[in-house]
Amino acid sequence: MTKKEKVEFVIDTLNNLYPQIPVPLDHKDPYTLLIAVLLSAQSTDVRVNQITPLLFEVADNPYDMVKLSVEEIREIIKPVGLSPMKSKGIHGLSQILIEKYNGVVPADIEILKTFPAVGHKTASVVVSQAFNIPAFPVDTHIHRLMYRWGFSNGKNVVQTEKDAKRLFPKDLWNKLHLQMIWYGRQYSPARGWDLEKDIITKTIGRKSVINEYWNKKKK
Repeated sequence: MTKKEKVEFVIDTLNNLYPQIPVPLDHKDPYTLLIAVLLSAQSTDVRVNQITPLLFEVADNPYDMVKLSVEEIREIIKPVGLSPMKSKGIHGLSQILIEKYNGVVPADIEILKTFPAVGHKTASVVVSQAFNIPAFPVDTHIHRLMYRWGFSNGKNVVQTEKDAKRLFPKDLWNKLHLQMIWYGRQYSPARGWDLEKDIITKTIGRKSVINEYWNKKKK
């Protein structure tokens, strides 16, 4: 299979498996999505979805959020981990939104990246899912899949994102990155991986990855 055929095979398979793609983090608007994505750093979406209702019940907009102290925010979000940094970030960015943007989340990756505790991936997820602006946020699942499929060298997420954007049509980025996350979780996880069920890697995967898998199985 040529690289182009492999890309088409991935797109077709993902479309068949996930014709409708649920967004992993519960939210109701760009602000609550921004907070949820920020909280998801080094945590699971399941854990975040358990905590955000408690936080949003008290404050689901920047004006209510700044009425809370950093300590009060931290107390609520503690179970998701990294709470000292995340609580400061949530309070700080809420303040900035009020002072500079009338409380409205800007639909701009570069502006979002200037907010405390907001990195490139968080900003990419927000513009993609809240504003439908093409972006390709790379999480651990996408990073792993791109390497397993021989589409990227796996050195770092910056390179993986560049490779994904070069390979896949821009109008599919927003849909595809979500489909890949679900696929990675269900069929191609880091641990407990069953290659027989992982139709994409089994069909087009990097030879060294497949050989390594079978060598480990023999041991």
